[in-house]
Amino acid sequence: MAVTLKEVAERAGVSRSAVSRTFTKGASVSAKTRRKVEKAANELGYHPNALASSLTTGRTKLIGLVSNNFHNPIFLEVFDLFTRGLQDCGLRPLLVNLSDEVNPQDSVRMMAQYSVDGVVVASSTLPPGFSKAFRDFGIPVVHAFGRSSSSPQVHVVGIDNVECGRMAARELVARGYDDVGFLGGPEQATSTQDRYTGFMSEMAQHPHIKTSYSYADAYSFDAGRREMLRLLKEPTAQAYFCGDDVLSIGALSAIEDSDLSCPDDIGIIGLNDMEMSGWENINLTTIHQPIRQIITSSIELMVAMLDEPERLPEARIFPCSVVERGTLRAIKG
Repeated sequence: MAVTLKEVAERAGVSRSAVSRTFTKGASVSAKTRRKVEKAANELGYHPNALASSLTTGRTKLIGLVSNNFHNPIFLEVFDLFTRGLQDCGLRPLLVNLSDEVNPQDSVRMMAQYSVDGVVVASSTLPPGFSKAFRDFGIPVVHAFGRSSSSPQVHVVGIDNVECGRMAARELVARGYDDVGFLGGPEQATSTQDRYTGFMSEMAQHPHIKTSYSYADAYSFDAGRREMLRLLKEPTAQAYFCGDDVLSIGALSAIEDSDLSCPDDIGIIGLNDMEMSGWENINLTTIHQPIRQIITSSIELMVAMLDEPERLPEARIFPCSVVERGTLRAIKG
């Protein structure tokens, strides 16, 4: 049987309310009483009941962690960092799988049912309006990996995907390719749209270079492989910006199975720099997204919002950098 608050109170010789205040952050209790309660709790092996505490404080310490792409291996790292980071702050993550979900109101109702204190939307594909639905309902929300904006409607932490598209284009130009392609994720995804915009705007400054584009139906290995196999049935570009590492790895698989090599026959540059991109058998040239910093900053904002719910929305945008490996030919000259 679990040790009860009443047993701790009897052992310490204090009231049950004194025990409750001892384990309630910010509650008033004398140093003498605190010592007596903590000593009794340690002797009995007592641990405060989080659910019972929430009835007293009005806070559950639950933070909904919402995502819609469990097929992308990078989210294993994202979930690991998020859950450990929240737990280190004394918060409890509630993981929600929204694969194929498009109606934010369904998610808002679910979070309300669990009485979460806040929500982190971890997605580079959901539109800003999805996160705003939580704010409109009165739930503090941070959109991690969200679309950058000079006047965000909710807190956004992520990267400038338009600039990443430009970076990829500049890398292909620097290596002397004169026929390049954009192979994006789902066309409706905000990250795909922004990476496409950046890539094409940069390539427009080099009209002598042939440029094409296509889209995979998901940010996944299988989708990247399918789209590259389709492209290989026609004359292909010399190099592709795949818009995401997992798409790139799928494309590399299709290239290899077609008895072609990378970068000798086709060059590839990805985006994210997830762990497996550096594996020797993959060795993907990519654009590094500072995932750890994005997650740490998202958690900092969430903790601040719990104390200041009306905090004005801000956008925290982190710079990216190219990671040189082996899937593009060397820079010319």
